[in-house]
Amino acid sequence: MSAAQIQIPGYVVGTWDIDPVHSEVGFSVRHLMVSKVRGRFTRFEGSFVTAADPLESSARATIDMTSIDTNDPTRDDDLRSKNFFEVDQHPQMRYRSTGVRLHGNRFILDGELTAHGMTRPVPLQVEPNGFGADPYGNMRSGFSATGSLNRSEFGMSFNTPLAGGGVMVADRIDVTIEVEAILRQPTDTA
Repeated sequence: MSAAQIQIPGYVVGTWDIDPVHSEVGFSVRHLMVSKVRGRFTRFEGSFVTAADPLESSARATIDMTSIDTNDPTRDDDLRSKNFFEVDQHPQMRYRSTGVRLHGNRFILDGELTAHGMTRPVPLQVEPNGFGADPYGNMRSGFSATGSLNRSEFGMSFNTPLAGGGVMVADRIDVTIEVEAILRQPTDTA
């Protein structure tokens, strides 16, 4: 499929600001080799551009690492500590897209994630969910994104070996992002 063949129903070109009240940045990681722990970040901001050619679109986001929420305050404090995020030295995580491409009929947002003082490529599979007006006169758009990363590539390798083999926390982190955004209104330059 070429860029000229891409058809996204209701597609709107513009610059969008992420609505954090209607968006979520979440993750899951295997725990004790038997289950998955899920969490999210409650404070983040970002924007993206939907270009006339969808493959020319771009995105950026900043996540407040202190806002980690895994539904366990003790675990959240450990994640903020030097064992993992080290939020006193690295309070934010940033994502900046470097390109958009098609893989089959799926969009891949290539980008760079900066976390824990290190920048690594992290591609995200992106699905457009729709475009439409809200009851207040704003144009909105929605996207879902998924991806994965290895925390050790960001210098977060703390772990505890298990007696029967394996480790307490897996290296692979699966990321899930649900974004609802509001189209920026052009500013009056007159």
